[in-house]
Amino acid sequence: MTDARLVSEFSEEQLIARIANFLTILDDVELGPGDDAAVVGAPDGRVVVSTDVLVEGRHFLRNWISAPDLGRRAMAQNLADIAAMGARPTAVVVALTIPGDLPVTWLEDLARGMGQACLDAGTSLAGGDLCRGDHISIAVTALGSLDGAAPVLRSGARAGDILAHAGSVGWSAAGFALLEDRAAQPERPFEARAGVSAEELMAAHRVPQPPLRAGIAAQQAGASAMLDVSDGLLRDAGRIAAASNVVLDLDEAAIAAWEESLREAAEHVGASGRDWVLSGGEDHGLLATFPSDATLPGAFTAIGRVLATAGEPGVLISGQPTQIPPGWDHFSG
Repeated sequence: MTDARLVSEFSEEQLIARIANFLTILDDVELGPGDDAAVVGAPDGRVVVSTDVLVEGRHFLRNWISAPDLGRRAMAQNLADIAAMGARPTAVVVALTIPGDLPVTWLEDLARGMGQACLDAGTSLAGGDLCRGDHISIAVTALGSLDGAAPVLRSGARAGDILAHAGSVGWSAAGFALLEDRAAQPERPFEARAGVSAEELMAAHRVPQPPLRAGIAAQQAGASAMLDVSDGLLRDAGRIAAASNVVLDLDEAAIAAWEESLREAAEHVGASGRDWVLSGGEDHGLLATFPSDATLPGAFTAIGRVLATAGEPGVLISGQPTQIPPGWDHFSG
């Protein structure tokens, strides 16, 4: 029988107990929920830490995403940051704000999605905080271990390196556009004939699929620089270029292939697939550079090269500057 009660009908302790039913604690966590703080192992004396937040109305709409998918999405975007350092995730903690009129089953479904995403990534949801508020916000802090290795920074790219990418590009932006279009014109759904399907693209926006294990593989293969592509390919490539004081030259053929896979969806909504590829964010793929003699891990595809700069660092496309707006910004967008 479905529980029809609202979260306002429960105490904080009762809600936390219901959430805890969906958590699995693995070996890296010495002490999980129940005390004032969790205890997480740090085998090599260092901890990789990243934090991010999802806010209702800004990052998601409840009528567009299910609670389990939202839980998986919150985990994915934070675990991608750990992977981008070449680290292994060890634990996650979550600070959650929820309104009192939220069904308690929605909260349980959110916890179920979070717990499953952590389990799939080989890590634990080790604790957090719960607060009542007007809107849902999910603040996630992810912890990771380098297991004795050096972190892969944004600042290590060198002239002559190979530029490579793992994961999808432009799918999340395309999925968002299709969700908007479906809400506005439900009578004309998009059906792909040759490219990526509407279901795949909308799923990529709701729940990104970052190649988490590719981060450690890249570190082991000698990656010189790496980051999580969260704000668009051009913007994030520019961050590596600026940190490393180099020029990244993207291969037009790679961009064209990604664009072609999204062409039908772009035509359906009257958008530019190229803009989705170059400026769309939230795919959470990994952009990395490797020495020219490195063997790329299987998840990575070469998409360009690193050039020395005689002036300002930047990003080119097959040797030419680009005029595409450079991705998402939380305060100007």
